[in-house]
Amino acid sequence: RKLSMSKVTMAKSHLIGLVGDEDTCTAFLLGGIGELNDKREPNFLVVKKDTTIGDIESNLKRLLARKDIGIVLINQHIANDVRHIIEAHTAPIPALLEIPSKEHPY
Repeated sequence: RKLSMSKVTMAKSHLIGLVGDEDTCTAFLLGGIGELNDKREPNFLVVKKDTTIGDIESNLKRLLARKDIGIVLINQHIANDVRHIIEAHTAPIPALLEIPSKEHPY
């Protein structure tokens, strides 16, 4: 049986969001995950030594609220600083995954 194209629906693609240290972000950005939304907001945050907890919290909340992001990756050592946000996140999408970093192995 032949399917007509009108009956085939395509799944909407989602982006990967990232909150990580410089090495982690560099690796993922070289892999092609970097995007800007319509408001010119990036789908990543590079956390440096001078990045405040407030900046991390607000950017993580922003990424979790975006409808175009399906997965948010966050380095484990950064996740420890915003654990209350991670524990409060119960939605299945975006999925929130903690990953190790080069300087802070699990």
